[in-house]
Amino acid sequence: MKRFHHKNLFQKKGAAKMALVRCASNPILSARDIPFDASLIFNAGVCKFNGKYVMVFRNDVGFSPTGWTKTYTNLGIAWSDDGIKWSVQTEPWKVAAEIIESDPEIVRFYDPRLTVVDGRCYLCFAVDTRHGVRGGIAVTDDFDNFEVLSMSAPDNRNMVLFPEKIDGMFLRLERPFPEYSRGYQEKFDIWSSKSPDCRFWGETRLVLGMEDVPYANAKIGPAAPPVKTDRGWLCIFHATYKDKNRNLFGWETANNPKATWNKEYFAGLMLLDLDDPQTVIGLAPEPLIRATEKYELEGFRGSVIFPGGMILEDDGEVKIYYGAADTVECLATAHVDDLLAMIKPFRR
Repeated sequence: MKRFHHKNLFQKKGAAKMALVRCASNPILSARDIPFDASLIFNAGVCKFNGKYVMVFRNDVGFSPTGWTKTYTNLGIAWSDDGIKWSVQTEPWKVAAEIIESDPEIVRFYDPRLTVVDGRCYLCFAVDTRHGVRGGIAVTDDFDNFEVLSMSAPDNRNMVLFPEKIDGMFLRLERPFPEYSRGYQEKFDIWSSKSPDCRFWGETRLVLGMEDVPYANAKIGPAAPPVKTDRGWLCIFHATYKDKNRNLFGWETANNPKATWNKEYFAGLMLLDLDDPQTVIGLAPEPLIRATEKYELEGFRGSVIFPGGMILEDDGEVKIYYGAADTVECLATAHVDDLLAMIKPFRR
């Protein structure tokens, strides 16, 4: 596939810009909406469960315009009737704290992803441990009690589950980050694994390499759980472009003129085979979402788009929930046919 010319990134007027509409209420959730201590609200998992929209969001506490004052991460939970206006529970979500307390190795729990499979809600998450980053999967029926089913070996994260079993097997996308085998470079890829019970995982295969994405020159990874269409599994992923000649807005640059932030994060689209979802059959040659609005360009990490939820409605509308600038949670919508029209056949 032809490489994307990054210098023209913000000049293009292609289908991606026309297909997508940002919610007029963006950001749909920010620190000012939270009834407990909150600073950065982003990278939320979102799904529809038992007739309501549910969001589990990451909250990094302690950020201020002059830097960090105190730092810790917790999760919050919110509910909605329309997927736009949210009611946040009055306390941080106790499940995250309980999982941390259950294992002295775990020091932080973050980046939730939600998928409903056979009527049960599965939570994929990342944890920082004293010996590396691990990805975990838990399941709930009520959002009050979770059973942790599996935890990966380090270093692996960005896990998302498919919303149905394939040939009786759970399937997940994941992003290991093996610096040693990639020459100590930040070139991370999207992989997949299968499981009969969501506990024991294997049959691991590469799905998409960083070098396959025309607008990435660094890591890529799964973003939101896939949705099923008649043409294949529609997947949204995150992709990173590093340019050492640019200095983007970030908390470091706001407080230290010598500091730099040069990573730009995009949302991309790929299409996986319906019967063999470990195989890519299509890829959008340009980003689906790139930072253009103030709330996307400025924040803790400027120019960062990081989707965590994608819901296909009955009328064909697709709701895409994404963290912006590692600071707020946002929503964009598009019709599924417009998204599929962006995708071109993929061949390595």
